[in-house]
Amino acid sequence: MKSDERDSVGQYLAEVSKIPVLSREDEHELALRAKTDPAAATALARANLRYVIAIALSYRRYGVRVGDLVSEGNVGLMVALSKFDPSRGTRFVTYAAHWIRAMILDHVIKNHSLVGLGSGPMRSKVFFRLRRERAKIAAETSDTQEASRILAARFGTTPEKIELMAVRLESRDVSVDVKTHDDGTGTLLDSFASPRPSQEDELAEHEHAERARVRVQAAIAELDPRERVIIELRMMADGPEELSLAELGRKLGVSRERARQLEARAKSKLQRLLTEDFGPAATAEEAEGPLASQETPLARQAA
Repeated sequence: MKSDERDSVGQYLAEVSKIPVLSREDEHELALRAKTDPAAATALARANLRYVIAIALSYRRYGVRVGDLVSEGNVGLMVALSKFDPSRGTRFVTYAAHWIRAMILDHVIKNHSLVGLGSGPMRSKVFFRLRRERAKIAAETSDTQEASRILAARFGTTPEKIELMAVRLESRDVSVDVKTHDDGTGTLLDSFASPRPSQEDELAEHEHAERARVRVQAAIAELDPRERVIIELRMMADGPEELSLAELGRKLGVSRERARQLEARAKSKLQRLLTEDFGPAATAEEAEGPLASQETPLARQAA
């Protein structure tokens, strides 16, 4: 517990300790009036604040601020006050302890991790029982595999599932805004690598695409009109707009096999032009990406 938190909790405890403890008779009288008298309900709740603190302190080892535990316990106290039936002869603190503890336990589990651990009573049972059983077994054996086997037998499951539950229950969330150094301003988030490419990589990619586009435009200009139509309809078309060899043959007035031969010749010529004029890296296959983005009217005219 940090010093400032310890001071605030200590001050609150000092104030609460000044509130007198109720006798059984006084408590019963206040409980009877509490349903209709707000002042009586307040007096009954104030007299039991010390028990909220006692229960909250028993859960401080779970890494939650004591002040938060006390606040949640006070919520449970008010819930108990609204449901308490004094005619049953039970002391109010006995009844309220159930609600106080339930609210605190729920808060501990919710703040343990943002990752869900299940819900309802089973979640609480597994969370706290697993911690207790692991502590007991740690005093018996230091062999982690043996401990997992013992725990699996007690929980009626496999050692693998026990280890998985232990990881989930014991792992704590860490804020990405936490400082990496006490005397610095950098946070944990600053150390994460961005999944996006750097500005240098984006610029290089843009320049490469632009060079390829210019290369392809110059090479296409060297083709004859029919070869351009073939390239546009077969390599530059996208998705359903791309013609089959049979459709291309019908548009050109030739057979399917002849269309295939013309296409192969057009691709070969385009590849040669790219290689001779702009270097061996610029092949027809590499140009297929830039080809798909070219806007020329030849294919539309042929259609």
